[in-house]
Amino acid sequence: MPISLQEAHHKHQNLLDILFRGLTRVSAFGVLALLVAIIVSLIAGSLPAIHAFGFGFLTSSDWDPVQDKFGALVPIIGTLVTSGIALLIAIPVSFGIAVYLTELAPRFLRRPLGIAIELLAGIPSIIYGMWGLFVFAPLFGDHIEPWINKHLGQMSVIGPFFSGPPMGIGVLAAGIILAIMVIPFIASVMRDVFEVVPPLLKESAYGLGATTWEVVWNVVLPYTKIGVVGGIMLGLGRALGETMAVTFVIGNAHELSKSLLMPGNSISSALANEFTEAVGDLYTSSLIELGLILFFITFVVLSLARVMLYKLGQREGRAA
Repeated sequence: MPISLQEAHHKHQNLLDILFRGLTRVSAFGVLALLVAIIVSLIAGSLPAIHAFGFGFLTSSDWDPVQDKFGALVPIIGTLVTSGIALLIAIPVSFGIAVYLTELAPRFLRRPLGIAIELLAGIPSIIYGMWGLFVFAPLFGDHIEPWINKHLGQMSVIGPFFSGPPMGIGVLAAGIILAIMVIPFIASVMRDVFEVVPPLLKESAYGLGATTWEVVWNVVLPYTKIGVVGGIMLGLGRALGETMAVTFVIGNAHELSKSLLMPGNSISSALANEFTEAVGDLYTSSLIELGLILFFITFVVLSLARVMLYKLGQREGRAA
């Protein structure tokens, strides 16, 4: 190739490289600008409610659109409690699914079961909500809640949390539906990270006489703990922001109750139910402030997850 053609080729490649770097930079800063724009719009929309209620908005359980009295305590508690219930159920179940698919299942079952889990992750949330309302809630109210009332509701310490009329809908039902929704996400991530463990490590442990549980607990989990924590945080983020499935089964009541069997509310369900009916600046601003609070909760949770992953990475570096 003549020198002039080589120079032209290099100039062309340099130009493409400059364009590529520019596009990636614009994309990265575009996402940041979009995030800042969302935060600014939420704060601007929340200002009337912030000026009217101040920090009392976070601690008040009032929600009276007629008298323009609003508080976020009930939706905040509902969001945190339903997400906590979902994780308490989803983490051990997802861990069991991932271990079975990677360590115990016959090879001819691993692929179809894995595909089934991925299909569950793709089901729209409104389908989960409809199934929860028309199928799960009647069964839960007729068979499970009476048993909970009889065996758990009579206990002195935890009894108040598991007593109440068997309606089928409520905070506990919403948490269970959320758990069913996030299990496919957490299980898929756990399965993928378990599969990247070098077979030599597991075979060495088996060769020394370790059981399957010992291999999973002492070899697989330490090797993949960062990925496992990331999968759990992914599920938690999904649970915190879930709207339609929770709206169908939580009961949508702005009331505080100790019992998990009673109806409650979450931030996302309150927004879905009331935003189109909001009349007046203060009502609309209060709903926007709920969205700002949900954004802040999600941001804090994801930030804590990043800090946890960073600490785990540092600990691995020191161990090495």
